[in-house]
Amino acid sequence: MSVGFIAPDVNALQITERQDSTIKIGLLIQDNNSFAARQGAELAILKANETGGYQRKKFQLVVRSMEGPWGTGSKQAVNLIFDEKVAVIMGSHDGRNAHLVEQVSTKARLVFLSCWAGDPTLSQAFVPWFFSCVPNDLRQADALFEEVYNRRKLNKIAAISDNGYDSKLAMESFVKKAESKGKNVSLQLHYDFQNKDFNDIVSQVHNAVIDGIILFGQPSASLKLNRQLEQKKMNRTVFGTLSLLNEDEMQDNNLSDYKNMILVYPGNLSGSKGLAFRDEYLKTYGKLPGAVAAYSFDGMNILIEAIRKAGLDRENIQKTISKMRFEGVTGLIQFDEKGKRTGTPGFMEIKNGVQVIPGK
Repeated sequence: MSVGFIAPDVNALQITERQDSTIKIGLLIQDNNSFAARQGAELAILKANETGGYQRKKFQLVVRSMEGPWGTGSKQAVNLIFDEKVAVIMGSHDGRNAHLVEQVSTKARLVFLSCWAGDPTLSQAFVPWFFSCVPNDLRQADALFEEVYNRRKLNKIAAISDNGYDSKLAMESFVKKAESKGKNVSLQLHYDFQNKDFNDIVSQVHNAVIDGIILFGQPSASLKLNRQLEQKKMNRTVFGTLSLLNEDEMQDNNLSDYKNMILVYPGNLSGSKGLAFRDEYLKTYGKLPGAVAAYSFDGMNILIEAIRKAGLDRENIQKTISKMRFEGVTGLIQFDEKGKRTGTPGFMEIKNGVQVIPGK
């Protein structure tokens, strides 16, 4: 089905939704191994149904994987809207797929909430149907700049990224931020994310005059690179973006893999809400949640609360979310006029496998 034929069917679709015995919420995940996003959303749905659902109807999670050839994301979004007749869509996947879903949801005039992609260009179209509950690359760049240059007084920085779309965009956001403040990133390096040998990169960093290193990429390769830097006994502070905390790519969600790293912090997971979420998640799934699960849990709770307040009218849901002030496990969530999460994220430091919040 062509995306261009979505809009004319919107009114008929909303009538069908009101007649359903359940209220369906769509979840688009990167691939079939994206367990954390699925489980975070499932837990939110479970808790909502335990407290009565909405108007005696249960919420139902409908999951679709975006794994496959380019364009699969659009097809799955269309499937959720027309075949499954979901009330809203949440996505936990990369930025390129998020753009596809944004286009479909905009034509259908249906809310799309992103809970992982940091791509800042998603909000540049000024689409009122798009929201993101994760700090985007620009927010993370602001936080990194403040932590690296102002708080820790480091000046010679190496920025290292894999060759993925999201990673390169995140690094570009930081470099532009630094340049706008009169700082020059001393060394900018890229590598293939399937790389297992980082000797060349390690040598370049070792031979350069560097105070700190910022890693932009996925956990698997980034952690291998960090281990090789450790083995060379380089006494340089290593920072990382939120993407490094994707627990689906971590071994048993083991923070010891992030030895002595300083990472963008996914929220107040040590607060009362965070601890309650952690305990419930552990009880339900037999493991501790990470950043992906936490943002998925918050995102799904935002959508559930919006439906409970606004009903199933799409415009009312959109207006409700735009004005929402939500205290989640990742902290206070509010949105600006472009649907971006406001506020600047903090940091956590990993010391001997234990999470430490700077300044606490």
